[in-house]
Amino acid sequence: MRLSARVDYALRAAVELTSVGEEWLSAEKVAGAQKIPGKFCESILLQLRRGGLIESRRGPDGGHRLARPAKEISLADVIRVVDGPLVGVRGQRPEHVDYDGTAAALRDVWIALRASERKILESVTLADVAGGKLPAAVRKLAADPAAWR
Repeated sequence: MRLSARVDYALRAAVELTSVGEEWLSAEKVAGAQKIPGKFCESILLQLRRGGLIESRRGPDGGHRLARPAKEISLADVIRVVDGPLVGVRGQRPEHVDYDGTAAALRDVWIALRASERKILESVTLADVAGGKLPAAVRKLAADPAAWR
C-alpha cells in the first residue's frame, strides 16, 4: 500500500484539528504545526470540508475544526475523502476486476487486502492517534519486528 503525500498531509491536518476541540484553527497554524506547505494545506482542508469531515468559518475568529468528535472519524474516512476507495486495481474496485486462467485468484487477494486495510484503518480514529492510544490489535502488529522490515 502506498499513501500519497496528499493522504499523509490530510491525516496529519485532521489529527492536528483534534487539538483544538470546539475552537477554530487557521490553515496557517495547521500547516505550521504539521510542516505542510501552506497552499497544499488549504487545498486539503477544503477537500476535507467538502467531504463533511471538517467545517470552516471565515473571518478573524474563523478557521477550521472537526465536524464531529474525533473519536467518530476513522483514518479510513479521511483517506476515502482524499483518495477514494482504499484499494483499487487500475482505477477499479477489486470486485470489478476479472482475470483469466491462472491469474483468476488475484481478485480474491485484492479483496482480502482491502478487508485487511479496512480492519486497521476503520478501527483507528483521529482521537486514537492524537492521544497516542492505538487499538491493541494495531499496537500488536506494529510491535512485531518483522513489520518494521
